Amino acid sequence: MNNRRNFIKTAAAGVALTAISGNFLSCKSSKAMAVNTVAPKGSNSIGLQLWTLRDEIGKDPKGVLKQVADMGYKQIESFEGAQGIFWGMSNTDFKKYMDDLGMTMVSSHCDMNKDFEKKVAEAAAIGMKYLLCPAVGKQKSLDDYKKIAETFNAKGEICKKAGLKFGYHNHDYSFTLQDGQFPQDIFMQNTNKDAVGYEMDMYWVVTAGQDPLTWLKKYPDRFKLGHVKDRKKDATPAEKDESVIVGTGSINYAALLPEARKAGMEYFIVEQEKYENTTPLESAKADVQYLKALAF
Repeated sequence: MNNRRNFIKTAAAGVALTAISGNFLSCKSSKAMAVNTVAPKGSNSIGLQLWTLRDEIGKDPKGVLKQVADMGYKQIESFEGAQGIFWGMSNTDFKKYMDDLGMTMVSSHCDMNKDFEKKVAEAAAIGMKYLLCPAVGKQKSLDDYKKIAETFNAKGEICKKAGLKFGYHNHDYSFTLQDGQFPQDIFMQNTNKDAVGYEMDMYWVVTAGQDPLTWLKKYPDRFKLGHVKDRKKDATPAEKDESVIVGTGSINYAALLPEARKAGMEYFIVEQEKYENTTPLESAKADVQYLKALAF
């Protein structure tokens, strides 16, 4: 987790600085490749966040992606590692390889404070749907969250002009009361729904003591992406990082996912961060097998 925490810490600091300074980026419109705008359903809507395989993919990106496709995943969500979100390939070469494997790259987490215009242009050129901020960190005041919402709007406008959407992926802090308010409410209520979307990490909503379905119904059609990550059954509230194979934990995804789809969620992306008596690849395979059996 250290590398991701370091990345999140750096990204969060950059977000705060950008929000306070107001020095937003801008870019010219990019023409995206023609893509199917209808979101897939059933097993075709199940993706994998490559962070699940963070210790494997850097060694052999093409080989690991081939294994992911063979497991039955139809979509992926990348993250920005040392080799970039396209894992050492150009954006177009990466897309060609995805096409060859029968998969689609829907989205990627990225550092939005570094070369953002370039990332937007490259993502738009291959028909990606979202670029996502992975975290901003707990802020000192509610006003800080409002300033970050302004940053999200600015990034969202850049993405919108290029034909894709900006988004934010939550952790538990935005679903935890701070000075009598949920930071997530501030984000939802102060961002432009036409330019800024949200990826609900359902694990972190539950870890914060909240009900994902309540929030999905409160803000229908705002959480278009979801992280499907199960939580160890006997985990205490103080135990934060306790993910397990989907279907073996405490989150009733069999009941939750059909309702999430009704509330507007379109992309269901597996992420697992801990492994007990198994390997990351074995876990990813078990995750998708369980979800495909649900036929939600």
